[in-house]
Amino acid sequence: MVGLDTPTNTRSAYPPSVTDLLPRVREFAADLGECPSRNRIMTEFKVGAPKARAILAALNGEADTKPVRKLHAVTEPAEVEEPDQESEISEEPTSDDAEPQVNVTADPGATPEKVRRIKLWPVLLLALPAFVAVWSGWVGLGRLTGFGPIQLLPGIWDHLTINSAITLPIGVETYAAFALRVWLSSAAPTDRARSFAKWSALSSLLLGMVGQVAYHLMSAANVERAPWGVTTLVSCLPVAVLGCGAALAHLVRDTTDQEVNN
Repeated sequence: MVGLDTPTNTRSAYPPSVTDLLPRVREFAADLGECPSRNRIMTEFKVGAPKARAILAALNGEADTKPVRKLHAVTEPAEVEEPDQESEISEEPTSDDAEPQVNVTADPGATPEKVRRIKLWPVLLLALPAFVAVWSGWVGLGRLTGFGPIQLLPGIWDHLTINSAITLPIGVETYAAFALRVWLSSAAPTDRARSFAKWSALSSLLLGMVGQVAYHLMSAANVERAPWGVTTLVSCLPVAVLGCGAALAHLVRDTTDQEVNN
């Protein structure tokens, strides 16, 4: 009796065969109303991919006994986990479907398209006549308001003289360009510096236009000496430009607001 029970226990250790599972799969297909897929059979009946394919072949009338014979030799449950990878692969698109994605890749031999930068030489061409007009206007206005040749080093180098009227175009127009640069670029580290650069640049340009208008009006009227109001305003310009330039330079270098925000 003990000898007869040993083969029975050995056979019961094997997983169910395709023949045993086929009636259950037929009933499941009848309840489902359609032939289940391989993955569905694997999920519902806890079988691997080879046995699921054999069951599908039997359901479809394909008599293929090789997967069944091979299936009886499988005794380790670890092989059941391998079909999970196959099931995931079966759900992926075929190689024919993936070909359009391969074609999307860029050609390694293709050269990148160069970004065309705007040429700046027209600005120089425009700036040349503007420089001449602005320079002559400020120098002429400075002459009418008392600016003129001065000795830089009296008693040391008496022959070293300079016309102080050139300080007006250099100071006012240079500061306007510097403030515009800070305002329109990312050079300002804080909003306060950018706001100061914006309004001071606009004010400097407006002041430059007023100075040019004043000079040409007085020149057309043959005025040899500017009124005291114009002289007072023009005399304060170098000091105002120095203060604005120093303030903007400090604001550009100030990173207190950035450190607080960070």
